[in-house]
Amino acid sequence: MRPAFAQEPATGTQELSLQQAIEYALSNNQDVKKATYDEEIGTQQIRQARSQGLPQVNVSGGLDYYPALPTQLMPPEFGGLVGRPGEALPVKFGKDYNASANVRLTQLLYNQSYFVGLKAAKTTQDLYRLRKEMAKEDLIYNIGTAYYQTLQTKEQFETIEANLERLTELARIMELQYKNDLVAKVDVNRIKVNKTNLENQLQSLTTAYEQQKNILKFFMNMPLDQEITLTSAEGSLDNVVTEAITVAQATTQKTQYQLLQTQKQLQDYSIKNTQAGYYPTLSAYGQYGYNTQRDELFGSEVPWFKTSVVGLQLNIPIFDGFRKDAQVKQGQLEMQKIEQDMSKLEANTAVELTNALAQLQNSQRSIEVQQQNVDLAQEVYNTTNERYKEGISPLTDLLEAEVSLREAKTNLNNENLKYKVAQLNYLKARGELDKLIQ
Repeated sequence: MRPAFAQEPATGTQELSLQQAIEYALSNNQDVKKATYDEEIGTQQIRQARSQGLPQVNVSGGLDYYPALPTQLMPPEFGGLVGRPGEALPVKFGKDYNASANVRLTQLLYNQSYFVGLKAAKTTQDLYRLRKEMAKEDLIYNIGTAYYQTLQTKEQFETIEANLERLTELARIMELQYKNDLVAKVDVNRIKVNKTNLENQLQSLTTAYEQQKNILKFFMNMPLDQEITLTSAEGSLDNVVTEAITVAQATTQKTQYQLLQTQKQLQDYSIKNTQAGYYPTLSAYGQYGYNTQRDELFGSEVPWFKTSVVGLQLNIPIFDGFRKDAQVKQGQLEMQKIEQDMSKLEANTAVELTNALAQLQNSQRSIEVQQQNVDLAQEVYNTTNERYKEGISPLTDLLEAEVSLREAKTNLNNENLKYKVAQLNYLKARGELDKLIQ
């Protein structure tokens, strides 16, 4: 039975080119969506940082009830009070009910940490943006690799299926010849064995193909029950740039390098923010309100009394036990760790570029050799088949020629896959994976 992926696209089946698969994934993949949310979080963090420099208005109110008013001890001579000589007099002040309502306005006038925090918030937004770009690049690479592996499996199936069709026809002829006593039973059995082996390979490829399609759908966040068929890969990576590029240029083009640069800038702001703690802070405040004291909560004739105050608040740090000094030194060490990561990235880029170029060149040569091998194997098979039909060559020669042709096409198929993956690796090493969606 012919597997589903080798049939014509059914109703509801979605055809996908590599670019279409990538575009679908970028719109639906969970990791990219999460990175988008992080980018939006960065926008809100900027608003949060700015809010500290805006006026702060608070309304407060309170109601206190004293079942027993507090007692104060007063000297007997205070205010003409008369008591026992040398004894203080207990006196209760206030009313049972005390109520207040206030509006307080504060405004930051100077705080060095505030200005550093604003810059850090904007840089954090850049950090989230770059993380989103990295998530997209990782997704593009995964989609490209899964797409080509799936497509190559499909092409491998078509190669084996063509061989199976030839063997099926040969088996039919052999059966007729055997019935007419023109060939031995052993020759018929040899054909059946080869035919069964190919059918098993087709079944394995069908299973592998479905599994690879599911992996592709997983990266795309596409429903598993959605049928898809992949279009030809020709032209998808034909525009890969091959001009010379230095390791330094490739490194600076990478989103990961820009991310490290941003992390370094954020660490610098963190150090400056700690150092800003040595500076004084100044803020202004104003408060306006009413309060009253009554024996009864309602029905009293005691009015509400106004109260207001304005002022400045100055804080000058003097000594914190070297806490900020320790924090600054920790930040400087974190900065050095980031510089080591940048150095490691440059070294890794050099390895990636070298290996990708070597694989590209090797695959190009291998494809040329394997294509020649396929042409030669096809010629040998055609010649052997004609000679077998004429009774000149034995069946074993024909079977060997068929196996050699199948192996040659399989090797060519594998080299084509290696070449496509090498192109993806080369774009990744250059930091240019986004060219696949341009």
